[in-house]
Amino acid sequence: MRIQADPRSLFFIMERIRRMFDVNADWEPIARRLRADPLLRSRLFAKPGLRLPGCWDGFELATRAILGQQVTVKGATQLAGRLVRSFGRQLSAPHGLTHLFPEPRVLADAKLASIGLPASRAEAIQHLARAVSSHEIDFNTVTDSYALLSRLGELPGIGNWTTQYVAMRALGEPDAFPAGDIGLLRALRISSPRALEALAEKWRPWRAYASMYLWHFNRGGSTI
Repeated sequence: MRIQADPRSLFFIMERIRRMFDVNADWEPIARRLRADPLLRSRLFAKPGLRLPGCWDGFELATRAILGQQVTVKGATQLAGRLVRSFGRQLSAPHGLTHLFPEPRVLADAKLASIGLPASRAEAIQHLARAVSSHEIDFNTVTDSYALLSRLGELPGIGNWTTQYVAMRALGEPDAFPAGDIGLLRALRISSPRALEALAEKWRPWRAYASMYLWHFNRGGSTI
């Protein structure tokens, strides 16, 4: 029996891809605001049109953000690989894809210490997974970003850096700003997150795009 594809599924996929690549962003007002600051002007001229990269799945992004707390990009990537190999669903697919990212219900009770994850981060992932499994947090039907981020921030082990990173990458919030990010602080040679927040006021409401430029030109300290 031949199964006919539902065209509504294609629309859903296309819209999610558009969000992933931020193709709906109106670049002109973003560039106008950021070019007004000499700290960013040369970066924008050198690399015009940087977008805010999204994600396919908010839970996966949030989990990876927790894995990336207080470690390098390389370290976070290694942890993510161990997590997927240990708890993800194995599959046979082209182009080297071997596993699907673990579902929330699987990570909710997984023995995460077995992959070398510190206890605090393991606990944070489990609390997140349980909240998503019980639909206390739902990344797929976000109607109130503030409420979701507020609930996310109430979970143990999830602070301002993680919530702002999730706001930026999973929710596409253009003014999200993880002021405590080491890459942002190093890019501007600032030691205080509070001082960076004060400096970033002039970038509103496009602070997430400013972050992209600072990370891009300071790859050594980037957490993205």
